[in-house]
Amino acid sequence: MLLRPDGDAVLAIGQASHAWLSGQLARAWGNDRFPAPSPWEEVCLGAEQHDVGMALWDLTPERHPRTGLPLQFFELDRRTHLALWAAAPQHVLTQSRYAALLVSLHGTGLYDRFPPRTDDPEIAQAVADYRAGQRVLQERLAREVGATPQELARNQALLAVWDDLSLALCHDRTPHEVRGVPAADGAVTLRLAGGGDHVTLDPWPLALDALEVRAEGRRLAGPAADEPALHAALERAPVQTVRIVLRPKF
Repeated sequence: MLLRPDGDAVLAIGQASHAWLSGQLARAWGNDRFPAPSPWEEVCLGAEQHDVGMALWDLTPERHPRTGLPLQFFELDRRTHLALWAAAPQHVLTQSRYAALLVSLHGTGLYDRFPPRTDDPEIAQAVADYRAGQRVLQERLAREVGATPQELARNQALLAVWDDLSLALCHDRTPHEVRGVPAADGAVTLRLAGGGDHVTLDPWPLALDALEVRAEGRRLAGPAADEPALHAALERAPVQTVRIVLRPKF
């Protein structure tokens, strides 16, 4: 779950909808400077499904004790986060082994880039066990689909880029920079500017002259007194589509 300001309310956007926006970026990605993802269908599916582990959790999320709003993805209890991410690749496995592999790589990549700071030995061991289990799965799936380490490293990096871009767009967080974007001339930095329903990207990484992306959220008018009240509010909240037009910076 992530929260997007909307006047005096917030839009509660599920992680699966944010991932859908990532997939929209993936399917429009590619030009002379920014090669399109390959294998295209499998990578785009992995982008669309990368947060599938949180889809059911977002239907009845935990309530933040101070704000009265849903916990956002970065506020989850570590044990809950690990459990959701450990199960995520299995949700995709019978759909596409390659996409499941990317989902797994994205999860461990998050722990590589943002190692949790903890003095709790049980949490530290749980993180180590999660990473070790995913490495075994990743090695098996990579052999089965015939993916090279270089190919997987690039596609994992692309998924991280689309994830970062989508989070910034869903949060309406601009200006924003996305570093380490794979390009024909080496890794580059993308810069987002503007805001609201019109955002520019510089340099331009897409195949189209402009792209409208969208995600869905539930509009919450305010905090809830307890968790049952929050779930009831989410159930009756109006669904709102966020539409954002991306254009190159001129």
